[in-house]
Amino acid sequence: MVIQKEKKSCGQVVEEWKEFVWNPRTHQFMGRTGTSWAFILLFYLVFYGFLTAMFTTMWVMLQTVSDHTPKYQDRLATPGLMIRPKTENLDVIVNVSDTESWDQHVQKLNKFLEPYNDSIQAQKNDVCRPGRYYEQPDNGVLNYPKRACQFNRTQLGNCSGIGDSTHYGYSTGQPCVFIKMNRVINFYAGANQSMNVTCVGKRDEDAENLGSFVMFPANGNIDLMYFPYYGKKFHVNYTQPLVAVKFLNVTPNVEVNVECRINAANIATDDERDKFAGRVAFKLRINKT
Repeated sequence: MVIQKEKKSCGQVVEEWKEFVWNPRTHQFMGRTGTSWAFILLFYLVFYGFLTAMFTTMWVMLQTVSDHTPKYQDRLATPGLMIRPKTENLDVIVNVSDTESWDQHVQKLNKFLEPYNDSIQAQKNDVCRPGRYYEQPDNGVLNYPKRACQFNRTQLGNCSGIGDSTHYGYSTGQPCVFIKMNRVINFYAGANQSMNVTCVGKRDEDAENLGSFVMFPANGNIDLMYFPYYGKKFHVNYTQPLVAVKFLNVTPNVEVNVECRINAANIATDDERDKFAGRVAFKLRINKT
């Protein structure tokens, strides 16, 4: 037998609704006492107050951050050196008779040196006065974008790859390895004194097997005019100065450990905790059959 639920009249529904909104017997408003409502309001007041304070603090902090220069640069106090072509484990291995072994290096260098083409440099960058820093202060007004000094590909001489049938020397066993210094914003490399890159064999046997080499620009010089660097967004067309090392008569079929250092007054190269601070070590092997 089905028991039908008693249907409430419209008046009863209204009375129940009024009692839910305010119950004079229990002094509850919408099912809660005044104390319960006070705790809920206090919770949301604290919760939204915390969110407001957090986002306000974030907004204030963002106002102190520059779009162009990092606020803190403590990760890299001393610039390191790196080589090109970029290889795994910094090993430059060339098998003269196997084109595929060195063609990958040639392709990487072609792409890497393309921005250094004289025509591109003349179009985008300035001819600067050597021997002095190229400073471009804001003087109260944002000086953007910063201009960069030309570093022309032809400065790399026999390692420029221009009209070079030897493919940077890789096809003849006289390869070119390029040294570049990592960028550090607002760093005045050299402390207003001349600087250059030098390379040596790490051990006595390496020095013997390394043989002779030539450097471009001459003596591995890096000019002051390429500093300071103002950052990627400011220095939009900046091209790092390079030093090319052409190894002329490395002992074939022998692994040679080479170390190159930057000689500059304000760049330390003897920190044993950082093997890349102001220097880079790589292995060179020329295989001939």
